[in-house]
This record gives sequence, C-alpha cells and structure tokens, in this order.
Amino acid sequence: MRALYTALLYLATPFVLLRLLWRSRELAAYRHRWNERFGFVARPAQPIAVWVHAVSVGETLAAVPLIRALIARHGAGRVWVTTTTPTGSERVTALFGADVVHSYAPYDLPDVVARFLARVRPGKIVVMETELWPNLLRAAAVRDIALSIVNARLSPRSFKGYSKVAGLARRTLADCRQIAAQSAADAERFRQLGAAQVSVMGNIKFDQQLPEAQLALGRQLRARLGARPVWIAASTHEGEDEILLAAHRALLATQADALLLLVPRHPQRFDAVARLVARESFTLIRRSALAAFDGGTTLIDAQVLLGDSMGEMFAYFAASDVAFVGGSLQAVGGHNVLEPAALGLPVLFGPFMHNFVAARDLLLHAHGGIEISAASLPDTLRVLLGDANRRHAIGAAGRGVVEANRGALHKLLAAIGET
Repeated sequence: MRALYTALLYLATPFVLLRLLWRSRELAAYRHRWNERFGFVARPAQPIAVWVHAVSVGETLAAVPLIRALIARHGAGRVWVTTTTPTGSERVTALFGADVVHSYAPYDLPDVVARFLARVRPGKIVVMETELWPNLLRAAAVRDIALSIVNARLSPRSFKGYSKVAGLARRTLADCRQIAAQSAADAERFRQLGAAQVSVMGNIKFDQQLPEAQLALGRQLRARLGARPVWIAASTHEGEDEILLAAHRALLATQADALLLLVPRHPQRFDAVARLVARESFTLIRRSALAAFDGGTTLIDAQVLLGDSMGEMFAYFAASDVAFVGGSLQAVGGHNVLEPAALGLPVLFGPFMHNFVAARDLLLHAHGGIEISAASLPDTLRVLLGDANRRHAIGAAGRGVVEANRGALHKLLAAIGET
C-alpha cells in the first residue's frame, strides 16, 4: 500500500505544482521557494534539536506555546519549523524571526524526505495535529528519530477517510513514537486505526498566552470606534461573507450604529470581499487604509471594517463585543473558538465544527458559546449587543473554560522529553 501511495504521489507531483501556479494567481508567494518543498534546504549552522511541523496559520498559532518552550530550552536557531502554506510561513517569520530556522515542509516522497532529513538532521520530530505522512514516518522510524504527533485530533470525517485505507493507516501509525491526543474521543479513533502509543493530553491551545502588544493595539482601535456595538466575523470563508453581511444588514435595522469587523481567513480573498461589501452598498473602510489605530481622535464611522491584515486577530478580538468564528457556516470544520473565549467574548459559531468538537462542546456545556444558523444569527446578535450583562456572563463562562483546561503544554513537554 505504501508503494502504491508513493507511486501515485510521484504521478501527482506535476499536478501539485500546477496547483501551486494556479494559486499563485492570487498569492504570488506560491510561486517561490519550490526547492524547499523538494528538500533542498540549507544545512543549519548548529544542530537542530527539534523539527516542528505546522501546516498553516491555525496549526502555527496552536504551536506557539510549544515552540517558545523549545526555544527557551535549546536556544535560538536550534528549532526548525516547517509549514506548507505561505500564510503559515509568514506567521512563523513574524512570530519567531531568527529564533527558529524555517522552511516549507518537504513533499512526502522518499527521496525528498531523505534529502531533507540528511540536511536538517533533527534530534526529534513533532508534528502538529493530524499530518499522517507515510514516507516521513517510515523514514524517521528507520533512522530512529522519535516522531510524535501532538495536539492530535482526528475528526469522524477524517477517521472515515483513513479507514478506507486501513492497512496503510495502521502501518503508518506503527512508525509513530507516540500520539498525544486532544480528547478521549480523538484518542479512541486513533486506536481504532491501529495506533498503539496514544495518550490524552488535552489541547495546548488552552495554554496560549494573550499577546499584550496585540491587546494594546485592539484597545487603540476600540478608542477609534467609540461606544458603538461591534461584532467580529473572524476567519471567514467563501460562501459565509454573504450570510454575515445579510445578518449585519438586519442588525442595522435596529442598531444603526453597529459595526461589523470582517476578517477573511485567507489574504488572497481580501480584495474580493471588499468588492462584495461595496456591491452590497455598505460603507467600508479597510484596515490597510489606517496607518495606525491611534492616529488621531476621529471616530471610524463605516458600517464594515475589513480586517485585511495578517497577525492582528487578537487586536480585532480585543476591539469587539461579540465574536463569530468562521469556517463553521460552511463545511470547513470551524476554527479556533478558544482565542475569543480567552478574551471573555461571547463566541458564536455555526453547525460545522467537526475540527473543533471538544472545544465546541466545552463552551456549549459551560454556556460560554452559542451555536447559530444563518437564520438565527441576526436575532442572536441583536440580543447580545443590546444586553451587556448577558454578554459579560457568557464571556466569563467561556474564559472560565479556557482557564480550567490549561496545563496540556506541561504534560506534552514531559511526554516528548523536553522538561
């Protein structure tokens, strides 16, 4: 099965490169640094203690507490971090700079993986969340490099997909030194696929430290917005923006000064979303048009503020009264609901949360989050934005969930021998 997988991957490689070219129409960075994807990376100046792989922005942000702990233990330049997307790459560079060595991850082809490992020579490998790469795991096992999948999650949908290639999944998981699952349900699905070394260690996203510089930026933005009601639609995907703008239009009928802070998930969609907002006849201002949030006392009076920047999500949350988290009104699987909850915001999300089931359930059980539909969103916003006491009660419950579930990072560091 691995041989068949590898043969198919070699055959698919030209089409993978064509897809990069296609995606580069909207984000030019997809045309660059292809050599890294084939394992042609510069040899590090000093031994690499740990290679951490995080696919894109979400996994990179989740890995921040872990990476910072590894840097503190081993020193600058001894942690190698890979991503697969330009947005993830940009986040790594912005967050860690020269404290880590960064490249794109190698494609899961035997010669590519071998080349990468020969050049990087990591002491151990830590893969974030759910990245089961058969050739990488086999290469690590053959070289006796401990490979752990941490903060691991396996949704019912992903489990069903892997079950169709049960033999390959079982052999792949056998090459994994350990799996640190987010929840008991995730752990059980990994065991059903054949994983042996599985433990439940919780979600290190609960351990993320709030970035004070971003919170200060958010307070500056809030000062420019004044006392008007503000809600954020964070990490939205195609097909959701229309629903959110319709909800905002309904909200404006009763709260005429309300502001929607609309933040698309992917930067290549910024211009398209701006055109959509204009087409729907809302008054719009883009974050990129504001040199600084504290650049004067003039209030921002637009109906929609488009968050067309990267790395400022906590600032946007800090300026808001209510947070909707995207990827949940379409079958994307949702995004991190713990970030707004940590700030004490009422958190709204749609029915498609299969990538964040445990976090969703914790917030719902504690009454710190509300599942909405496209139809119920306008009324939910109207009630919350009109009732500060209710907002604060829901927000406090969500923040309590985050604080009660901290501690996964310490257990994880101990499990991979980094304490």
